[in-house]
Amino acid sequence: MPDDPQEPPEYDWLYGKKGRPVQREEPEQTRVIPTSPPARGKSSTPPPPPRRPAPTPSPTPAPEPGSSPGGRRRWPVWRIIRWGVPLLILAWLAFLVAVPMTAIKKIDDVDAFPASGRPAEQDGTTYLIVGSDSRAGLTKEELKKYGAGGVGDIGQRTDTIMLLHLGGGKPLLLSIPRDSLVPVPGHGTTKINAAFAFGGPKLLVKTIEKNTGLHVDHYVEIGFGGLVKAVDAVDGVEICPKKRMKDKKANLNIKKGCQTVDGVTALAYSRSRYVQRYGDITRAQHQREVVTALGKKVATPMTVINPWRYSRVVNAGTSTLKVSDGTGVIALGKFARAMTQVNGKDGLTCGMPIRDQAIHWDRGRALKLLQLIKEDRTDDVGPTLCTPTGFTK
Repeated sequence: MPDDPQEPPEYDWLYGKKGRPVQREEPEQTRVIPTSPPARGKSSTPPPPPRRPAPTPSPTPAPEPGSSPGGRRRWPVWRIIRWGVPLLILAWLAFLVAVPMTAIKKIDDVDAFPASGRPAEQDGTTYLIVGSDSRAGLTKEELKKYGAGGVGDIGQRTDTIMLLHLGGGKPLLLSIPRDSLVPVPGHGTTKINAAFAFGGPKLLVKTIEKNTGLHVDHYVEIGFGGLVKAVDAVDGVEICPKKRMKDKKANLNIKKGCQTVDGVTALAYSRSRYVQRYGDITRAQHQREVVTALGKKVATPMTVINPWRYSRVVNAGTSTLKVSDGTGVIALGKFARAMTQVNGKDGLTCGMPIRDQAIHWDRGRALKLLQLIKEDRTDDVGPTLCTPTGFTK
């Protein structure tokens, strides 16, 4: 049967009709489902859903011992002390050892001992201490500050010659006046410090051993600026001049009485000899006074407690210090400790026994004193043998 032209094609809903938009059926409206009326006496509102019980909060765990409220672990004080203090002590001991071990590498070694003709080894240990006035290594500013004059190295000379003996008795520090007239091998009788000028440490050691009979175990040479740096490292030392001293040649101008002085003044005090009655003899006495005062300041607890001071003290003289081959940390440690003891009840400071200001040694008293040192019997040294000037009291 032919299609009715009045009716839309059978598949217009799919393909549409040319020139006419596709007619789409409206979606079926939602049907309302009739409900039966509520029974009498009952509410039309549905009952509320059953209420669930509120969750019980879990209890907050107690903080662990040693932890902070935020949960970070905190060490108790007792544990910090137990572990921290030993670690600090170990670190400090390492520092105390490391500083001198590093400083000693800066010290120059010197061949100071003659090859033959030396006295046999003796009981105890004897150090020869020399204060050199070499200007080597000093700047123009330092030369002016120290009142040294000259530029650079003006030759080998020594203003200070001392023997330090350590052994079974009291440590003994013996000054030898630099103008002492003694035989110098190969140069006749002359001033003892000429040996250092003629042949350096070797000839000086040989001269000392020939004239004293003592065996020198260690040689320690302190340069011109070493004393200044060492004194400044301990913030000065106390000296007690018995009168006002004004010595232009030594760059010295100080008042009478005990006073604390810096390194430059301490050096000048040690060098001055033109305003004293006994000249070089008094100068040697002043040198022992400065050296022992320095030793006392170094031995105070503050030197070890204050790391900056400790480092300054240890490194003070290394740039101008020379020691004999074989003089290591232990030998230098014993030397430093003894220098803190010699000027007190536990030590002796003496001038070489002399009979005049020329300067000739007092042979009888000198031999007795040197024999006691040789035999390591310093406890038997009496007041007639050990005097500040070397003269009998």
